[in-house]
Amino acid sequence: MAKTKQEKQEIMQELADAFGKSKSVVFANFSGLPVKEAEALRKQARAEQIGVMVAKKTLLEKATSDAGLTDVSPRSFGGEVLTLFGYEDEVAPARLLHIFSKTHDMVKMLGGILERHFVSAAKVKELALLPSKQELLAKVVGSMNAPVSGFVNVLAGNLRGLVRVLDGIRANKV
Repeated sequence: MAKTKQEKQEIMQELADAFGKSKSVVFANFSGLPVKEAEALRKQARAEQIGVMVAKKTLLEKATSDAGLTDVSPRSFGGEVLTLFGYEDEVAPARLLHIFSKTHDMVKMLGGILERHFVSAAKVKELALLPSKQELLAKVVGSMNAPVSGFVNVLAGNLRGLVRVLDGIRANKV
């Protein structure tokens, strides 16, 4: 059933708001994906605070231009277009789609938006392979902690050496 002009305007407004709020966006072709599996993808996306929308390419085109994204051309995408919006983590939509596409061959990355500029599907895949924000923060904390723990071990080594010398002197006197 065709959508009314009012419904299309609401969808465009919702898309424009999502483009404005999101840190990254990933576009994918999901032609041939069964509804049950599409719902599984939506459920995973909700769990990771990723927005998911399906809209006609003409509405996507108008929403991207309304959001000030001029270098994006959704009409050039093939097939049905699924749009994932990353509100919290820039890498999360790309990672989710990359993992999902490993088990579902009909899902293909088409490209994305990062820092308000269009990026190719290859760049989105590179983004998907990056560690998560939590992993990167853990590595930074570990790197910052390494010199301190090394210094503590050096100081403890001197104390251990002193204890061994004192223990050797005690053993000789007994």
